[in-house]
Amino acid sequence: MFTDLHRDAIVADTHNDLLMAVSARPPDRWASFFRERWLPQLRAGGVDVQVLPVFIDDQYRPEGALRQTLRMIECAHVIAEGNPDEVGICLDGRQIDETVALGKIALVIALESMPGVDASVELIPTLHRLGVRVASIAHWGRTPLADGSGQDATGSRLTSEGVAALAEMERLGMVFDISHLSASGVAHVLELATRPVIATHSSARSLRDHHRNLTDDQLRAVAANGGVVCVNFLAAFLDEKPEGYTIERLADHILHIARVAGIDHVGLGPDFIREVMIDLTPPCCETSVSGLDALASVPGLDGPSGMPLVTEELVRRGLGEDEIRKILGGNVMRLFRAEMGRPSPAEPQAAP
Repeated sequence: MFTDLHRDAIVADTHNDLLMAVSARPPDRWASFFRERWLPQLRAGGVDVQVLPVFIDDQYRPEGALRQTLRMIECAHVIAEGNPDEVGICLDGRQIDETVALGKIALVIALESMPGVDASVELIPTLHRLGVRVASIAHWGRTPLADGSGQDATGSRLTSEGVAALAEMERLGMVFDISHLSASGVAHVLELATRPVIATHSSARSLRDHHRNLTDDQLRAVAANGGVVCVNFLAAFLDEKPEGYTIERLADHILHIARVAGIDHVGLGPDFIREVMIDLTPPCCETSVSGLDALASVPGLDGPSGMPLVTEELVRRGLGEDEIRKILGGNVMRLFRAEMGRPSPAEPQAAP
């Protein structure tokens, strides 16, 4: 039965912006708000590993970007400290495995773009010391490190600081995230990368022609690099028309990436942003992102509690148990175990 498979498998969600909603509360409410609002959803969805991106809204940029970055990282730690029997911040694959084995949810801190760093690459080790283990270097537009996918027409590759950021992340054992990066930037990263990368929340461009999705050539290149592409559930990235906002269409993207990149290179990066947007946006204001309706969602998949529906659909499509386990979280865990927190070659290896 699919419910047994879902409950038994490791389920990894590589992109949920819940930190934005939690950190908007007073600090003394961070732990309790997470426990009341988000923990039940994660438990209902069977989520074992939750990547927590730190995304900085425009209102904090540029002057307050670093301060808000630090505030959101602190929020993640307060969530863990205030719910020690339920979740734990993890710095490497071993800690993730140990945390999940205890029945807790493993939390991994990520950076979505680096507006708090900009060209100051020397700050990346500081953020690593604070627990950041996954990071991207651009969002929709231009940064001092690279162009986002909304700037594809520029044909711009990584800046010299962006190249340095990639090298520094590889040295530290911080997983490089190509989601949101421009096409030329993705190509540049894959030329330079010596370690596998991740796309934390990107779908298939051949099924939905949007710059936020990855082309078949990019999918094959990520697979050749040893990386993993985690499918975005955001409805507008799955289909152009509302009638295509379905679990079946989501499965189409998952299966397409599995066919093109290989079953070992696909995961899940839902990008459950509907509740966050409703929570943070006054009714008077826009809830669109670059012309896309950020509140539109696949029925039943507007939050983490709907994750078992993905397993149900994959079973219905005829995938085997081992294949489904890889998609739900096995592939992401393989990458995290191998790459996250990996010591620098300059550092001594621990004795066996």
